[in-house]
Amino acid sequence: MNLEQIYKSKVVTAAQAVGKIKSGNRIVAGHACGEPTEVIAAMVANCEAYENVEIVHMVAMSSSEYAKPGMEVHFRHNSLFVGGNTREAVSSGRADFTPCYFSEVPSLFKGNLPVDVALIQVSTPDEHGYCSFGVSNDYTKPAAECAKLVIAEVNNRMPRTMGDSFIHVSEIDYIVEVSHQIIELQPPKIGDVEKAIGQHCASLIEDGSTLQLGIGAIPDAVLLFLRDKKDLGIHSEMISDGVVELVEAGVVTNKAKTIHPGKIVVTFLMGTQRLYDFVNNNPMVEMYPVDYVNDPTVIMKNSKMISINSCVQVDLMGQVASESVGLKQISGVGGQVDFVRGSNMCEDGKSIMAMASTAAKGTISKIVPLLAEGSAVTTGRNDVNYVVTEYGIAQLKGKSLKDRARALINIAHPNFKNELIREFQKRFSCEF
Repeated sequence: MNLEQIYKSKVVTAAQAVGKIKSGNRIVAGHACGEPTEVIAAMVANCEAYENVEIVHMVAMSSSEYAKPGMEVHFRHNSLFVGGNTREAVSSGRADFTPCYFSEVPSLFKGNLPVDVALIQVSTPDEHGYCSFGVSNDYTKPAAECAKLVIAEVNNRMPRTMGDSFIHVSEIDYIVEVSHQIIELQPPKIGDVEKAIGQHCASLIEDGSTLQLGIGAIPDAVLLFLRDKKDLGIHSEMISDGVVELVEAGVVTNKAKTIHPGKIVVTFLMGTQRLYDFVNNNPMVEMYPVDYVNDPTVIMKNSKMISINSCVQVDLMGQVASESVGLKQISGVGGQVDFVRGSNMCEDGKSIMAMASTAAKGTISKIVPLLAEGSAVTTGRNDVNYVVTEYGIAQLKGKSLKDRARALINIAHPNFKNELIREFQKRFSCEF
């Protein structure tokens, strides 16, 4: 058969495709904005046909109906990164959470979590029969390579991204043709606090630096203060719309990068249609699986590598909690530790933890004597370098516990400084 015949022989309806799923299967669903929403909706509609189907997913952007009350007999969600749509299911015990570094997820699919079915979303094939994973390469491509059965939504609105981002139609078992808008993530609101944090972070970024930026208002605020920089590069887990503006302004050129010069390297994308249009067939943007992009030994090869990540709490020793509040799991480690370590291993690199000094409308300090009881330590004190709030920059690496505590108290919110100073004096038996 020629390519057209091979392709047509695999085309089925979403209902027909999910009919191939069997009770007891482990399913890996495509990540974040690359989630195959129509196939997942068909699977949920067919729930009575299944028992004990495990659904492995990181950031779920759709409504995650498989994790709703009443679905327990049919589906068990195993979250590798708890998002807003699955948080309640995990906290109530209807779903599980499996801790892991993002970079190690593909290895789990080859070992501890073997994949029965991969549900993916890809672009339409090119003249050679290759479909692009588009906005979600990360663990989605490795899952498809490991799966016994691959069901793909082929979406003619999925951007075609370059790099190691392709699957041939011959490697897909069933194709469901769709035409729908890719899930969008709208830009967050950036307030005065975020702007102050962004300005502090930007002061640590030199011309020719390579950046990793997380998700949210703080990383986006950093981008606002980089317009006077020259020849910045991107090697990041993900990017959003703000990077497009810096490319168009001539700030991000990737010319100074030591690996993949001239290229933005990422593993997934979350943004609006503006971002998706920018990356479509754009040779400047290359996407690779997460076990490459997030590998600290790869990250460290970038000169002046700078990672910027957010967190929930920092204690006076410099321990960082980013994924839980006490025993309540609110997210996951994601790529934070991967990039912190990669940046630290870079000879001229910097890792930055950036956060507002308070939470709950200013009633709670995020710099604390001790992390909340039960909180997971996401980034250990030995790995933390810079901590930034709207009140300034604390550089911790190479400092004693006493000096770390002083530096952190100096960037805490004024309303909580006296309380933290009393804890300092009690702990270290000396004046602040």
